[in-house]
Amino acid sequence: MQKNVNEEERVTSIKIFGIILPSLPTLLFRFGRVFLRFKREAKKAGKVFRKELIKQGLDKQTALELTEIYMKGSEMKNFIQTFR
Repeated sequence: MQKNVNEEERVTSIKIFGIILPSLPTLLFRFGRVFLRFKREAKKAGKVFRKELIKQGLDKQTALELTEIYMKGSEMKNFIQTFR
């Protein structure tokens, strides 16, 4: 009985993979496009953040360090670690 259930789960997994496989290139392309747009917007936001800090009277070195901390929120590895 147990062997039969495992076999059914394996067959189901293979079927699901077979259904998803043809759409993988499209999904990867869309993900890549969205990711690049996200990174571009994050970079713009980082520049604005740094300029505003300097404009408010912070020295450039401190503004740069704070901007680096701010930009870490847009790194993909942080999102991946969240879902692990």
